[in-house]
Amino acid sequence: MAERRDEEFREFVAGSQRRLLYAADLLTGDRGRAEDLVQQALLKTYLAWGRVRSGTAEAYARAVIVNGHTDWWRRRFWRERSVEHPPDRPVPGDVADALARREAVLRALSRLTRRERAVVVLRYYLDLTEAQTACELSCPVGTVKSAAARALAKLRTDPELRAEVTS
Repeated sequence: MAERRDEEFREFVAGSQRRLLYAADLLTGDRGRAEDLVQQALLKTYLAWGRVRSGTAEAYARAVIVNGHTDWWRRRFWRERSVEHPPDRPVPGDVADALARREAVLRALSRLTRRERAVVVLRYYLDLTEAQTACELSCPVGTVKSAAARALAKLRTDPELRAEVTS
């Protein structure tokens, strides 16, 4: 029985880990933080596997990611701190344009409120319905609609994204 449970969970991770990581990356704007959130979500999903394996496992994991991200912002001591000298980072290969576009999108998303950003990621990246998004964020459908409208209006007028479109 435990072997079957572990096999089911391995299949779930193989099928959804990449989507969860990308959603968390869009939500946080920080790949390392996104990886941490996904690991926490997978751990909590595994611990709740008996309750969630009936088809709601990915929704459960997404909810853990969104809630974990919100909790992280509420705890001030976890916030990013300035350092006198930034750490050395390797220069990536020949992917400058793709990275520039990705960074422009992440910066534009970071200028949204946390709720607007969560709505954009859940609605337009994960392709959830308004009702599913409202359920995941524990808010009314009307709040999802208004947050999505505000977020899309901000993104449409964002000068950095407009520059990317015309480039």
